[in-house]
Amino acid sequence: MTTSDSEFNPDLLLSHKLPETRSTYNERDVAIYALGIGACGQDAVDSDELKFVYHENGQEHIQVLPTFVSLFSLGSLTDGLDLPGFKYDPSLLLHGQQYIEVYRPLPSKASLIHKVSLAGLQDKGKAAILEIETRSYEQGSDELLCMNRTTAFLRGAGGFSKSSKPFSYKNYPSNQGLAVKIPQTQPSAVCEERTQPSQALLYRLSGDYNPLHSDPNVAKLAGFPRPILHGLCTLGFAIKAVIKCICKGDPSAVKTISGRFLATVFPGETLITEMWLHGLRVTYQTKVKERNKAVLSGYVDIRGLSSSL
Repeated sequence: MTTSDSEFNPDLLLSHKLPETRSTYNERDVAIYALGIGACGQDAVDSDELKFVYHENGQEHIQVLPTFVSLFSLGSLTDGLDLPGFKYDPSLLLHGQQYIEVYRPLPSKASLIHKVSLAGLQDKGKAAILEIETRSYEQGSDELLCMNRTTAFLRGAGGFSKSSKPFSYKNYPSNQGLAVKIPQTQPSAVCEERTQPSQALLYRLSGDYNPLHSDPNVAKLAGFPRPILHGLCTLGFAIKAVIKCICKGDPSAVKTISGRFLATVFPGETLITEMWLHGLRVTYQTKVKERNKAVLSGYVDIRGLSSSL
């Protein structure tokens, strides 16, 4: 059960305002992120991916992968949120789902303001499900750049409800981030990509320094034979595959991303992403080839298709 300095009060929790945060990034951060999710990892001069790390007219012209915005939500949950009457141990957090909306093309460098709010909280008895929404704006602009909604499963944080009915709260449309049904038909496209043994060590340079992904001893204490790949890294590989195979390499075509993390990936394993296009929605599933195990599923809504499709 969660421990707290004060008794859980739903009204107090729902009226609580989380502080805004600020961050900056530049072209170097964008390129390091792209390399961290495998850009040019199979072919250093891949024309579909080189633009994410290099541009002949200067780094300020490189393009930004839409999953780069998932970095904007880092820290909100792992650092431990200050929620009245509700406490949890960040080390027992499991990342369950990521939902992203991108409203306009991402600049190669920016200074940002992030408005953070509680999107959901459910008491599951021995555990809790916590959802945090981060809306990001460029400093000096009222125009929304993107939105992240992170869903975390918090082991040991349940049992905080003070009534017979477990507490449950959500403040977003029920059709956002729903679990997808994987079609039984042949996929529209399939992308196979091997992660590098050092993939997690490279990805962590984008800001997620959880030792579970780098320290063998920490991984063993958590029940894994060796460090595991970041879930958001796997998501990055999958969406990069959608951009390459369905969007003809155009990252600005991506409007909405939803991903559910189903199982862990170990650096060095091969990811196979299957994609099914229906209208302007791509349903996808990513499997580890070596174990034939599904590790990620979700959907991508796109703005349009080129005439060649």
